[in-house]
Amino acid sequence: MPKKILITLVLALLAGNISACGLIDYFYLPPAEDTAQELFENANDAMREKDYMSAIEYYSKLKESFPFSPYAKEAEISLGDAYYLDGEYYLASEAYKDFEAMHPRDEAIPYILLQIANADIKSYTSIDRPTTSLVEAEAYLRRVIEAYPGTEYAERAQGLMIDCRRTMAEHELYLGDFFLRTGRYYAAWKRYTALADNFSDIEDLSAHAREKSKEAYVKHLESSAEQERYSHETGIFKSLKEWL
Repeated sequence: MPKKILITLVLALLAGNISACGLIDYFYLPPAEDTAQELFENANDAMREKDYMSAIEYYSKLKESFPFSPYAKEAEISLGDAYYLDGEYYLASEAYKDFEAMHPRDEAIPYILLQIANADIKSYTSIDRPTTSLVEAEAYLRRVIEAYPGTEYAERAQGLMIDCRRTMAEHELYLGDFFLRTGRYYAAWKRYTALADNFSDIEDLSAHAREKSKEAYVKHLESSAEQERYSHETGIFKSLKEWL
C-alpha cells in the first residue's frame, strides 16, 4: 500500500473518524459480492456491447449463485442467447434444453424450442458430415409447428423446416453421387431411392434423385452381369486347365 494512504488511514483512525474494526475490515475482508441485480445488469450491458464471453460469465454466475432470484429465469434464457450469438451452438443448445427441463410450461418454451432447432441447424457446417443435428432440429421444429399452430413461432418453424430438410436431402444426394462415382452402384441406388421417397416435399431434388436411381440401378445390373460372366469364364478356364 502506498505510504501516503497508510498515513492518512492511521491519522483518520487517531482522529476517531474510522473505527479499529472498520480499518481491519478494509484490509482483510473480501470485497462484497455482486447482487443478482448487479450481475443481471452487467450481463445485459455486455450483451449490448457484444461482449458475449463476459455476458456468459455474468449470466452463469447469476444462475449458480442466485437460482431463486427473480432475474434467474431470464438469465437462463439469455445465457443460451449469449452462447448462440458467440457461435457456440452446442453450448447454446444445451443451455436452452436446461431451461426447458427446468420450466417445461413456461411461456418462453416455443422460443426455446425454436432456438434449439436454430442452434442445431447452425452447428451443421459441412455436407459430408452426419446429419444427426439436423434430425434433432427437424424434431424440435415439428414440436413447435404442432404445439403452437397459428403463432409466429410456428410460421418461423415452417420456414426453417424447409431449409433443414433441403440440407438433409442434399446430404443424401451427396452420398448417392459419391457411391455412383466410386462404382458402388447398389449403394448409390439405395441412397437415391431413399431420397426420392423420403423427401418428396423437396420436389426438385426428389425428381433428380429418381432419375439418378435409374442410372445407378442399370449400372448395378451391368456390373453384376459382368461379374457373373467373369466368374463363369474363370470357372471354365479353371476346369479346362485341370482337365488338361
